[in-house]
Amino acid sequence: MRGRTYEEAGVSLAAADEVVERLRAAVESTGTTGFGAFAGLFPLDERRLLAASTDSVGSKLVLSRRAGRLRDAGRDLAAHCINDVLTCGAEPLFFLDYVAAHRLDLEQVAELVEGCAEVCREAGCALIGGETAELPGVYRDEELDFAGTCVGLVERERLVDGSRCEPGDAVLGLASSGLHTNGFSLVRELVGDDFDADLLLEPHRLYLDEVRELRARADVKALAHVTGGGILGNLVRVLPDGVGVEIDWDAWKRPPVYAWLDAQGVEEEEQRRVFNLGIGMCAVVPEGTPGTVIGRLR
Repeated sequence: MRGRTYEEAGVSLAAADEVVERLRAAVESTGTTGFGAFAGLFPLDERRLLAASTDSVGSKLVLSRRAGRLRDAGRDLAAHCINDVLTCGAEPLFFLDYVAAHRLDLEQVAELVEGCAEVCREAGCALIGGETAELPGVYRDEELDFAGTCVGLVERERLVDGSRCEPGDAVLGLASSGLHTNGFSLVRELVGDDFDADLLLEPHRLYLDEVRELRARADVKALAHVTGGGILGNLVRVLPDGVGVEIDWDAWKRPPVYAWLDAQGVEEEEQRRVFNLGIGMCAVVPEGTPGTVIGRLR
């Protein structure tokens, strides 16, 4: 039997890559460099850079609403965007959110924003505002979306950009809580009316404290937030040209949800291509740095 795939569920990672390349010229025409990183950088002055990232909860929100877990979906959004900003070494400053729906339900909006605020408080990141919109001509009945933007600050001398990565460096893996916020278009194709919300909807982990601790004791050359595209797809975004990586796929224990994906017929190659497989953040460090080593650069 042929394995279940993300593309059959309606999402093409190849098409997403093509869109990025199509947009590159337009974005870079505004003076931007480094397009395609986890966070965009803007020079605030000679010493400091602003870092910003925008994302949404995505189709996980559909299952979160069905399970009555919209507060957790709010946590997903804030953690995802803040983690993206962390990858360049920035500290989160503030967050903005956007809720859109066929028709706004005050309780649902409140749960989403309250969950987002919980993570923002944990990160010392101010939630300074947002926007709500009723769009019955765009969203179907009972549909809603939740997106946000995080802005952070990094001093140039503390910038993490991957430029110093070299063969022989180690890749450390920071454990994920589960699927985080990626691959849910496929997951939704696999579940019926009833599903294990505890297994599938564990909130996205925030890596702020772990990244701070790691940077305090080690030379962190690059950080990759493992989102759509899996471990390899996200690591290559932060590595210099000519530097590759080899992953030891048996170097860590995967959360139980990946055994569930196995049982649903999602093959290993597809899981590596789409999901985080239990590693939510990767750090490139010199060989010998303590931690869970999941691979090495070559």
